[in-house]
Amino acid sequence: MDVTVGVGAVAGVAAHEVLTAVDAVLPPGARVARLATLDARAAEPGLVAAAAARGWPLTGHPAADLARVAVPSPSARVAAAVGTASVAEAAALLGGARLVVGKTVRGRVTAAVAVSSPGGGPEALRTAETDRLHATGER
Repeated sequence: MDVTVGVGAVAGVAAHEVLTAVDAVLPPGARVARLATLDARAAEPGLVAAAAARGWPLTGHPAADLARVAVPSPSARVAAAVGTASVAEAAALLGGARLVVGKTVRGRVTAAVAVSSPGGGPEALRTAETDRLHATGER
């Protein structure tokens, strides 16, 4: 099963901290298709090094995109700090179709896991309006 792992982390986090958190949440038999996070954290050396060590792509999403994703565990504290109430769960859902592990805090890293959708598209952003536009071909 291919999964997207959403990761939230503090500035200065080390690669080993990220990998420890990811390993702690991965379901048995899961294959990481990508790590996903807030775009402002995607250049964080610890996240970059963790992704590189395992050969995983690292994707950064703007806070506005993450904020539009419905998540089970939003945080007012995270929203005040980075402009979205969820980083780990929302980032996982933008790369996957269904959350299988909710946000899990391990030290200075928060991780969540979503099963990747076959087309890679985020069902999390699906709305009646996007369905209408898809059906009618409007832009």
